[in-house]
Amino acid sequence: MTLFLDEGQVRQHLRMAELIPAMEKALVDFSAGKVIQPVRSVITVDPPCGFFGMMPALTPDGLRIKIVTFYASNAERGMPTHMATIFLVDPETGAPLVVMDGRLITEMRTAAVSAVATKLLASPDSHVLAILGSGVQARSHVEALKLVRRFEEIRVWSRTPAHAEQFAGEIGAEAMPAEAAVRDADVVVTVTNSKTPVLTGSWLKSGCHVNAVGACRPDWRELDDEAMQNIVFVDSREAAMKESGDVILSHAKIHAELGEALAGKVPPRASETTIFKSLGMAVEDIAAALLVYRSAKNNRERKQSGNNSDMKN
Repeated sequence: MTLFLDEGQVRQHLRMAELIPAMEKALVDFSAGKVIQPVRSVITVDPPCGFFGMMPALTPDGLRIKIVTFYASNAERGMPTHMATIFLVDPETGAPLVVMDGRLITEMRTAAVSAVATKLLASPDSHVLAILGSGVQARSHVEALKLVRRFEEIRVWSRTPAHAEQFAGEIGAEAMPAEAAVRDADVVVTVTNSKTPVLTGSWLKSGCHVNAVGACRPDWRELDDEAMQNIVFVDSREAAMKESGDVILSHAKIHAELGEALAGKVPPRASETTIFKSLGMAVEDIAAALLVYRSAKNNRERKQSGNNSDMKN
């Protein structure tokens, strides 16, 4: 029987502490060539300048496709800017296993991947976190990064000061200008909808780590050229060279895929200033969706077993 899971049900079965190691394995599998995954196919919907993306993949553990939409204008309507649906099938028979809401999975797995990068690339003594952005990804990143580093101070910036103040109040942080937030920070996260740089390389502390999460189109930027001159890691070389304006427009040299460094094939260069340019991959969605599916399936089977026992009694 095919399962249908809405966002509330997905939330019940997905835990960040389990998701982070699942993302690490997915990244290693991808860079080891164990995954069949074409670069995301995107249709532009203009007006209203929206994007419709299709992300299929076959991994050692699953087969699935995610349909994702990005409409920045939804923020003005009080709607999520990113929405998604994930369709998981049995790789042996092609039979549908589950259709689930993918918005929360996208939010959480993105932050979990940044946590994997931070665990590998940031100094173990990292105590100051700077977040540029104040949306759902900013919130999810705080949750995930706290699981891999002990931050004593969190700084927040947003182009909308009221949003920064509200977000800072929710997480016990301090809202401040972007430069002040980044100066001397050990870990920096950029999670904005900006199409032009919000992070200047001269602000970065030597040896800090940056998770660059926004700017997922080839003509969009979050980081300036100076920032991109540091040691750059990506989730996928192929995707970065087609989708990342930060990489393409700066002519940045890619040091390695994150999965290669996790597998020990290249040095992580963690004592230097590092940039992880995150674009998001289908293999990550499969790993997250499988966690949800297996937990939901086990829960359903337990309930059925309990009902059968009650009937016998």
